[in-house]
Amino acid sequence: MSIPYVYDAGVLLAIDGNDRRMWAIHHLAVEDGRRLLIPSVVVGQAWRDPRRQVQLGRFLHSCEIVPVGLELAKAAGVLCGKAGTRDVVDASVVTVALACGAIVFTSDPEDIAQLSAASDVKPGLVIRRL
Repeated sequence: MSIPYVYDAGVLLAIDGNDRRMWAIHHLAVEDGRRLLIPSVVVGQAWRDPRRQVQLGRFLHSCEIVPVGLELAKAAGVLCGKAGTRDVVDASVVTVALACGAIVFTSDPEDIAQLSAASDVKPGLVIRRL
């Protein structure tokens, strides 16, 4: 069984900018049958203009968009409190990744690592920088 990936907004922006390396990583993950998870608030952070983001829209169809409901939102808020941060979007990424045992792909590994450390979940997340 493959380890899932969780993508942050940096991944979506890289895809939107046609970053070849990120496309290659994504295509290999799809071929491997990995679960590719994106918290819904991450989409909101990156989505601006559907007329210009057609490629990103197609990309999103190959991923599983994780709804951020009340329980996930509260868990992300608690994690922000423990880490002393305010970015609930990054905290949502970390919360989903920890729940699924996923690898996080991010453009902001320092913030993701800080949130992961604050979770007290061992072992910590595997984080891959874009």
